[in-house]
Amino acid sequence: MTDPNWLDEREQRAWRGFLAVNAAVRGRIARQLQQETGLSSADYAVLVSLSEAPGGRLRVFQLRVAADWEKTRLTHQITRMTARGLVAREPCADDPRGAFVVLTDAGWEAITSAAPRHVEHVRHWFFDALGPGHVDALIELNDTVTRHLLSTDGPCAPCDVPSSCDDVLP
Repeated sequence: MTDPNWLDEREQRAWRGFLAVNAAVRGRIARQLQQETGLSSADYAVLVSLSEAPGGRLRVFQLRVAADWEKTRLTHQITRMTARGLVAREPCADDPRGAFVVLTDAGWEAITSAAPRHVEHVRHWFFDALGPGHVDALIELNDTVTRHLLSTDGPCAPCDVPSSCDDVLP
């Protein structure tokens, strides 16, 4: 076995800084959203995906890919949100084994109330610290890493469909 190609001091600083900033920003946004709306970050992620889908509905597997979660985590999340009246499960006429997750009226109300607060927090905790050049650099970095991941991963890990992630980049 060969020695690992260890990160140098500069790479360590960049990597650990990325992890720390990501955790800190996401944590602050999640705490504020929970305090103000009662929605967890997981609730918000599901509600956003459904609110952006035609008719406020997605097949369970589509929601799993959108959230990038394991099947068990999504199942538990949907169960909790169904109990709170935010989403409902509906059978799929085309696939007796499949189901849709559908945004309820309460779910629509929750996401339309939470979304402006969420974007306010994203702007405050993240974008207000950046200049236009930083935003452009971040877009370029994200696109570069995403292309690298897609070129080396082969099929999409969550769904094993070769083309499912082709629309990640513009």
